[in-house]
Amino acid sequence: MRVFYRRRFKVNKNINKAQQGDKQAPKPLYPDLDQNLNVLHDLYKDCSDVVFRSFLIAGHTKAQLIYIKGLSNVEEMDNNVLTPLMKRAEQRSVHPKALIEQTLSVAEVVKLESFDACIEQLSVGNPLLLLEGDEQGFALGLAKWEKRAIEEPTGELVVRGPREGFTETLEVNTSLLRRRIRSPQLKMKTLKLGRYTQTAITLAYIEDLSDETLIEEINQRLKRIDIDGILESGYIEELIQDYSYTPFPQVLITERPDTAVSSLLEGRVVIIVDGTPFVLIAPTTFFSLFQSGEDYYHHFMISTATRWLRYLFCFISLLLPSLYVAIITYHHEMVPTTLLLTMVDSREVVPFPALVEAFLMEITFEGLREAGLRLPKQVGAAVSIVGALVIGQAAVDAGLVSNHMVMVVAITGIASFTIPRYNLAIPIRMLRFPIMLLAGTFGLVGIMTGLLAIMTHLSTLRSFGVPYLSPVAPMKGADMNDALIRAPLWKLKTRPHLTGEYNKYRQGSNQKPASDKGSEGEER
Repeated sequence: MRVFYRRRFKVNKNINKAQQGDKQAPKPLYPDLDQNLNVLHDLYKDCSDVVFRSFLIAGHTKAQLIYIKGLSNVEEMDNNVLTPLMKRAEQRSVHPKALIEQTLSVAEVVKLESFDACIEQLSVGNPLLLLEGDEQGFALGLAKWEKRAIEEPTGELVVRGPREGFTETLEVNTSLLRRRIRSPQLKMKTLKLGRYTQTAITLAYIEDLSDETLIEEINQRLKRIDIDGILESGYIEELIQDYSYTPFPQVLITERPDTAVSSLLEGRVVIIVDGTPFVLIAPTTFFSLFQSGEDYYHHFMISTATRWLRYLFCFISLLLPSLYVAIITYHHEMVPTTLLLTMVDSREVVPFPALVEAFLMEITFEGLREAGLRLPKQVGAAVSIVGALVIGQAAVDAGLVSNHMVMVVAITGIASFTIPRYNLAIPIRMLRFPIMLLAGTFGLVGIMTGLLAIMTHLSTLRSFGVPYLSPVAPMKGADMNDALIRAPLWKLKTRPHLTGEYNKYRQGSNQKPASDKGSEGEER
């Protein structure tokens, strides 16, 4: 058995070396059509969805049309490729290449010179046309496959704002950005990652707004990825982030084109992965994760109040069960006497200490939340809500938990839903448990110790070189207008300090309403 695995490892190693060698030196096409077909037949052996169609151009030149079922538009191939080329028998003297240029009514025709290029074009759905006596092939832009329509993203709902969301198709996602930024300064670089999946990854940024060092750093991190396949943007996120051993997200994730566009206008970089509606935005900060695209569509006072509400409920989600455990266990004097008597009376029949009671209810609530996500949409919400009510009431009647603990857990669960980014809500929910353990062991001192540890950890994190707690630490006065508060749009004159050095100002100097600025406009 050991010898078998060694031999297998050696064979795989040789295959990988051969694949790397092919990438460095692409194998060119042969002038002989039969040789090209032999190679392609070997490559696509046992692939029943790959079709090889032989025909004669103008009745005399052998040709081969190769395509993959389900990825190519067969009707267009019949009408615009096969029928015109096969019925031009009167032009036998015309060279086949010239005949292709004169006859094919296909918008995009790409000349190919290697087998690697042929495989790449076939994989994306473009049919391949090979001619006898020609060392070049032709990829025809006739790709067509089933794709999801543009819909409102379900994970980032807004009351006011665009209803469009990204889809799983790369071309659709790039077009959504191009529709909003109609400038040639919007650059998009595409590369392929994954040994077998060859997933297309597009790097989008606005020239003269994004830091060239940032673009090069992200590009280098992407090129270092060597993996069998990229199935979702989460693969990319985990492989390019600065720190692996942290629960906090270092890349912003969004399904909304307007959020991606606003980040591009701030000098950030957007990474679009084919096959997923979730795009990545880098760099990001802790405070960016509390912002929503809707903040900029409402009045700044409303947006500021909403943002403060998110910060408040984030602390409630993290600390409320721990505070309850600490007060019940060690700090009774902090509770009014009347309320304390009610709490003692409620806990009289509970056989567990407050820490065990809190762990029991929190784990049950998280299990119900996860079950609601995994169940079919029609029954998931009903099961999670009804299950929480039934189990909570049953637990109180059985004397396992107190009424106050059920209220604490319910408020904590509601608070976690106010965090606009799901990938930030998850670490907040995770950290709740060790802080509860500290609270049950050391009281309020344990809670403060846990908070200090979290703040210390956050202050050491960076996202592509940008401090995670920026603009609060280090303090950047101008950037504070869009961190803890959302200042009026006319005050957001400059781009974020760490991404907008090349083009600092993003609006004119006279944007303040006339009733506020008087007769003279403000100067920069």
